[in-house]
Amino acid sequence: MTSSMFQLILMAVVTAATPLIIAAIGELVTERAGVLNLGVEGMMIVGAAMGFAAAYSTGSTTVGALAGVLAGGMMAALFGFLTIALAINQVASGLALTIFGIGLSGLLGAGFVGLKRDNPGQIHIPGLSDLPYVGQLIFGEDPFVYLALALVGVTAWFLTRTRAGLMLRSIGDNHQSAHALGLPVRRTRFLACVFGGACAGLAGAYLTLVYTPFWSPGMTAGRGWIALALVVFASWKPWRVALGALLFGGATVLQLHAQAASFGLPGQLLSAAPYLATIIALLLLSSGTRRSAAAPAALGQAFIAPR
Repeated sequence: MTSSMFQLILMAVVTAATPLIIAAIGELVTERAGVLNLGVEGMMIVGAAMGFAAAYSTGSTTVGALAGVLAGGMMAALFGFLTIALAINQVASGLALTIFGIGLSGLLGAGFVGLKRDNPGQIHIPGLSDLPYVGQLIFGEDPFVYLALALVGVTAWFLTRTRAGLMLRSIGDNHQSAHALGLPVRRTRFLACVFGGACAGLAGAYLTLVYTPFWSPGMTAGRGWIALALVVFASWKPWRVALGALLFGGATVLQLHAQAASFGLPGQLLSAAPYLATIIALLLLSSGTRRSAAAPAALGQAFIAPR
């Protein structure tokens, strides 16, 4: 295998993992605050539709990314109002948000089906990007890849090294005690929800702006659900989210190469391989009392302030 072929395969893995990293990091912060948002798929698909529509209409990838962030954040704000302000069941609200998002994305993207736009391309640093084996992989990715990695690092630092991060985690572990200490439980949870939605919207926009630069209904293809599973797989730790996303990205790329090599296996089975790999990893690495103990203790519990 040549060095350029090796780099292309690894870059394809990273590209496939990037939207999962972004979406899962947003959901991780939301869940750390004690809110379980199952609407990641819905927020991603709306972000994908709005991101492509804005980018195609303006010719700007940046505008498209911001539109995806805004769309995801607005949907998360709706979810936050229902579950935090009105204390409606989080599981039911999240599922409803996914169904609503899938329908809304079809409406928003109806006029853009089949249209294409140019891929924004990758960063090129003379000398560094041309290094054998690792040049393109480290110094030649698209800007969203570096943004995703920065998001992982900043989130890990925020949750463990800042007062606001520790406050958010304490609310996720015991919202009643946090309220008794005077911490703003509802506001913190709402902001965490909006952040998670903005990340999901950006992840969706990445699909239509970079990964496959066109819009098609249902193109998230379950990635929102995979992002939810990755949070559990990672034991609510940011760096493990990145590793889990790379695992899924590798399975995605391998199944594409397996189909091209004609191994004689049904194409449907090969297409399901990435999801099967994620489920198996989830079962193997997220089981046991230690993993269960890693979950925020108040996850999914509605907060009602005592009178």
